[in-house]
Amino acid sequence: MLGAMSLVIATYAAPIAAVSLTEISSSGWATGGWVHIAETLGGTALAVAVTLGGVIGAVGTFTALMMSLSRLPVAMAEDGFLPDVFRKVHPRTGAPWVAIVSCAVFWALFFPLGFESLVVIDVLLTGLSILLEFVALVALRIREPNLPRPYKIPGGLLVAIAIGIPPAGLVAVSVVRNSSETLGPVNGLVAALGLVALGPVLYLASKVFSRSRAGRFTA
Repeated sequence: MLGAMSLVIATYAAPIAAVSLTEISSSGWATGGWVHIAETLGGTALAVAVTLGGVIGAVGTFTALMMSLSRLPVAMAEDGFLPDVFRKVHPRTGAPWVAIVSCAVFWALFFPLGFESLVVIDVLLTGLSILLEFVALVALRIREPNLPRPYKIPGGLLVAIAIGIPPAGLVAVSVVRNSSETLGPVNGLVAALGLVALGPVLYLASKVFSRSRAGRFTA
C-alpha cells in the first residue's frame, strides 16, 4: 500500500517539479495546458506523446470506474432496492450488462455539462461518499466493537475519528474552491448539493419499493 501511494505521489509531483524548472508561469495553466507545455519544450512529437498518454490514462480510469461502479446497481438489486432487471448478466461473460448500459447512458447525459462543472460534482459526490466510509468506520467501532477485523487501524476510537478529519477538511476546501463554477444558469455547488439531497429521497423510495415487492411475494 505504501509503495502504491508513493508511486501515485511521484507521478503527480515529478511532472510539476519538471515544469517548475522551466520557469513557465503556473498562472497560464488551464485544461489541456500540459499539451501546450510539452509542445513548447519538446515540439509536436512530445505534445502528441503527452496527448496519447492522457487519452490512454483517461480511458483506463473510465473503464476501471465503469467496471466497478456498475456493480453497485447489481448489489442494490440483490438487496431489493432496485428492480431485478439490474441483476441480469451476460450468458457468456457473466458481466451485468443491464447495469453497465444503464450507468453508461446516465454518465453520457452529464457529458454536455463540461469538464469544470463535472469536476465540481465529482469532488462533492466522491468526497462525501468517502467521508461516509470514515463515518461508518467510527460507527462500527462503537456499535460492533467485537466484529472480526482482518485489517484494523490501531489506536482505538480516537484514532478512528482523527483519521477522518483531514479528508473532511480537504473536501470542505475543495467545495469552497469550486463553489463559483456553474452548471448553465445554476450554481455548480447548489446543483451538486441537490444531487446529494436526492440520495435520501431515492433511498426511502427504494425501501418502499422493496417492501411492496416483498409483500407481493408473500401474498
